[in-house]
Amino acid sequence: MASFVVRDIMSKDVRVVRPDTSAQEVVATLSKFDIGSVLVVQSERPVGIITLRDVLSKVVVQCLAPRALTARQIMSSPVVTISESATVEEAARLMAQKKVKTLPVMNDEKLVGVLTFTDIVFEVPTMLSVLESLCRTPQ
Repeated sequence: MASFVVRDIMSKDVRVVRPDTSAQEVVATLSKFDIGSVLVVQSERPVGIITLRDVLSKVVVQCLAPRALTARQIMSSPVVTISESATVEEAARLMAQKKVKTLPVMNDEKLVGVLTFTDIVFEVPTMLSVLESLCRTPQ
């Protein structure tokens, strides 16, 4: 099997928000770009991630006003990252171990992309067995 590295299949178009961005703006970003998560960055470093599940459980279910909340209040943190030079197999194992579906991709201290489990599933079908546990574990 060919050994893919993360930079080969990651998305370079990363959607980010700042910690003080309102939850309403976060939801607008998720909707506008039809994405399932957005990274929260401070000084160009990922400090958290907000998924649709975060929005549902921390805003909608609790009937809180999205304008009154900030990204910092609803983000999941700390965020698990991976190096762009790591193998895709390492990324898949890290996702399964940490029970996350999205990994910000770093080059030294710089955010250079994002890798999702669907990127791996579509690009490297041989990794399906490694990621199978993610599909069975509710997040």
